[in-house]
Amino acid sequence: MTYHDDARQIRLYHGNSLELLDAIYTKYGDDGRFDTVFADPPYFLSNGGISCHAGRMVKVDKGDWDKSRGPELNHEFNLEWLKRCQRVLKPNGTIWVSGTHHVIFSIGFAMQQLGFKILNDIAWEKPNPPPNLSCRYFTHSTETVLWAAKSEKSKHVFNYQEMRKVTGKQMKTVWREEEFPIGEEEMPLIWTMPAPSNGEKAFGKHPTQKPVALVERCILASTQPGDMVLDPFLGGGTTAVACARLKRGCVGIEWDKDYARLAKARVEDEILSALPLGRTPK
Repeated sequence: MTYHDDARQIRLYHGNSLELLDAIYTKYGDDGRFDTVFADPPYFLSNGGISCHAGRMVKVDKGDWDKSRGPELNHEFNLEWLKRCQRVLKPNGTIWVSGTHHVIFSIGFAMQQLGFKILNDIAWEKPNPPPNLSCRYFTHSTETVLWAAKSEKSKHVFNYQEMRKVTGKQMKTVWREEEFPIGEEEMPLIWTMPAPSNGEKAFGKHPTQKPVALVERCILASTQPGDMVLDPFLGGGTTAVACARLKRGCVGIEWDKDYARLAKARVEDEILSALPLGRTPK
């Protein structure tokens, strides 16, 4: 299954990310195709742990794709997909990767091995995280988002003024300003925003679905209208929805057939909802 909207430069593919990224590189070569990548790879945490869903204790089992094969093989996989993303980035392109402690340290190390330049490590703070059922750890209320440039030589885009608009009030939700004064020119590395709303799950839900607001902020920070964005693990289509909303092009790849259908439905709905009444997409 594929979905093409050539007018908006949005293309969704059901298939193997590694194979499709190889095909993209063969076509575009070292010049690259994408201005930025947003990737939410497998976290490798579906291995018999417990979590809370709808007030009940449940096993963590997101699917075979999320099961760990051991740290060495997990890291080898991260190296392989990151290497392919790096090849299809334009020389000044950047990549955003989200993850928990189960995977993010491997991601960061792989980036260093491949010659990326790590720019920031963002903490996404969830106001209402799943409860701490075991009472043996601190509550897992954050995820990390790494932002990196393709290489040390990259002259990456950072839309500073745009980020001042969207993060200016964010500081007050993290720090007590009277105790820790922060200069007006500074911007936080802690982003507080809730998990996806029910409206974002209207067509179905993905077990690791990200809020559209999180992906929008990453795209706004690092791209211009008309730029191309890649998501090699599209899941429920959040990146494609954000790109349609922000007038960026997007190529999304998803291995699971059902999630690929979900992504297609969400993107079609986003495009239709943005049109005047009576209009149809071209």
